[in-house]
Formats: sequence, C-alpha cells, structure tokens
Amino acid sequence: MAELKELTYQDIAEHNTKKDLYIVVHDKIYDTTKFIDEHPGGEEVLLDVGGQDATEAFEDVGHSDEARETLEQLLVGTLKRKPGDPQPKAQQPSLAPAANTSSAGYGTALYAVIFIGGLVAFGAYQYLQAQEGKEA
Repeated sequence: MAELKELTYQDIAEHNTKKDLYIVVHDKIYDTTKFIDEHPGGEEVLLDVGGQDATEAFEDVGHSDEARETLEQLLVGTLKRKPGDPQPKAQQPSLAPAANTSSAGYGTALYAVIFIGGLVAFGAYQYLQAQEGKEA
C-alpha cells in the first residue's frame, strides 16, 4: 500500500469536486473519487460532504460493516490538525435514542382488555341465546 499522506483541513478542502473528492471520517482521509458513482445513497450525498469532515454524516446513517470495509480501501491519509480547526464531536456510546419504557405495557394491556371484552360479549350472547331457547 502506498504511504499515507498527512493533510490539513485546508488541503482537504481543495478536493471537493466529482473528479477529485476527499472526505474525512474519524480523522482519516479517504479518496472517494472512484466510488462516487457506486455510492448507494447517490453522488449528491458524497458531494455534500466533499472536502470536509463527514464523520457525523457517516455515523448518523449507520453504515454496515461492508461499507466500513469499502471505506478502508479508500484510505489515503490522516488528518493533521492545526490550531483553530474544528474539534471532533465527543463520541456518544450509542446514536440510538434511549427507549421510553415507562409506557411499554400499554399496547399489550389494550389488546388484553379488548380480548377479554370480546370473550365477555360472546359469553353474554350465548347466555341470552340459551335463555331465549328455554322461553320458546
């Protein structure tokens, strides 16, 4: 593999066209020029983050392991941070929102009430039919 480059944000910003496209993900630089036509999300997605830090956009989508392997094949260098460069956002343990379990049982309880109500109605119907049969 070729030796990795060490580029600054200023260097990367110059690579923002369809024919020359770099992105930064977790302080690693990737040349996505050859992949732009194959990207499942379309070329616009890559062009929107071309020449910039795409870490947040990459992680928000929740890429597969296969996508991460493809990304590693496009690696060309590492980011050399300078004073004044934007700092990476703190890693969150999970990007999924916390589950609200306080009302999780309401759906099941509603089905139980409807089911029991149906049984009671059926029983009442059967009882009334039996009573009507005795009177006739």
